[in-house]
Amino acid sequence: MPIEHHPRRRAVLMAAAATALAGPALASSRRALAEMTEGPFYPPRAWREAWPDQDADLSRVRIGEQLLQAQGEHLGLELAVTDTAGRLIDQAEIEIWQCDALAHYRHPRVKAEPGRFDPGFQGFGATRSGAQGLARLRTIKPVPYPGRTPHIHFKLRHASFGELTSQLFVSADPGNEGDFLWRRLKTADRPGLTMVLQPATLDNGLRWMARHTLVVPA
Repeated sequence: MPIEHHPRRRAVLMAAAATALAGPALASSRRALAEMTEGPFYPPRAWREAWPDQDADLSRVRIGEQLLQAQGEHLGLELAVTDTAGRLIDQAEIEIWQCDALAHYRHPRVKAEPGRFDPGFQGFGATRSGAQGLARLRTIKPVPYPGRTPHIHFKLRHASFGELTSQLFVSADPGNEGDFLWRRLKTADRPGLTMVLQPATLDNGLRWMARHTLVVPA
């Protein structure tokens, strides 16, 4: 079901927040993220509501009693939403969407032909940042498709800044320099939209971990 809107709350940045999640430290840039197009494959809300499974775990799809696992390399994505003044934002809505390991989006404009999609990949996920502005999602390492480097679309909503849409790229991916949207970004804006993948250390089915801060206007 879609996320319901709750009253706005804002948490002050605390030193302990950086250690609340295991793994590499969250990025600390104070530059507001560059906005980018949502692209042609942002799934409409009415269409999403008909899906049998919609949550923060894109790597598994439950259909009745059956639990399907996504193809590809599973990725744990840990995000912090903070403003340019350094305050972590709680209760921010976070949506992500991306193509599956077969390089296809789940969208009504794409024909659902047998074998075209990975039925174990949810395609779209949503969550909300917690008391320290932190959120966890599970997905797959993004893959390229013709004309685009690997990326994950995201959309943020909160009463303090409205709605922001952009894309996360993979650090040092060889396809970045050939991507027309990456090339349009100012050099100073690229770190805010570049996630660093680290090998996962826990035996939980994840191959990669990425921890990243999404900076919004104060």
